[in-house]
Amino acid sequence: MRLPVRLRWSTPFAQKIELAESIDASRAGLLVSTKEPHSPGVLIWLTFPYDNSLSDGQPEIPARVVRCDEMLELVRATNARESVQTEGAFKRERAAKMNQLVRELGILDGPATRTVAFQFERQFHYASNGNGHDNKLERRGSPRRALAVPVRVRPEGVPWFEEAMTIDFAEKSIRFRTYREYELGDHVKVAFQDSAPKQWTATADVRCHVVRVTPAPDSFALDVAVCRET
Repeated sequence: MRLPVRLRWSTPFAQKIELAESIDASRAGLLVSTKEPHSPGVLIWLTFPYDNSLSDGQPEIPARVVRCDEMLELVRATNARESVQTEGAFKRERAAKMNQLVRELGILDGPATRTVAFQFERQFHYASNGNGHDNKLERRGSPRRALAVPVRVRPEGVPWFEEAMTIDFAEKSIRFRTYREYELGDHVKVAFQDSAPKQWTATADVRCHVVRVTPAPDSFALDVAVCRET
């Protein structure tokens, strides 16, 4: 399944975006042809399929890199396996499709292209209003919903913002992933780059305070929860 894919990931300095193309897809993941190398374990937000004619509003799905290979090595390994197996109509058709894919992507004549396998992050169906623990009481007065959109965050009194990605949101709070350090009680200004959640209709900076800071799994980043001030 060859369809456009947009990859977005955070770095300690800024967000990076790459436009790529899918090779195949499943319910649990995606195999993508990319120019950039991507390290296993890194969290990336995918828009699939991606339509560059739309300005915003396209959903971004959190996914984790599970494998990154050179495309040419994948082709050689596939052809080597086919050469030692019994030639059949299905196998010859598979090899022909792989060779056609290589030619269409310009891999033989262009720079090294990689195949990156992504596994979609598990989305909890919260039985306790959003904390992911069935037996733990949720303290929120409104449910938390998973939502990944770009957001700009800056400490109050600091003019320079960082580009982060939200993880989930509630009526008066959001949680985002960041490489900056925050402490409980810090005041920050939050602004959405594109369309904001329904409850967050303000287009200007919204004053919030930090209510939770936890290390992100398998990462140097932090997951920060902030509450909107009324």
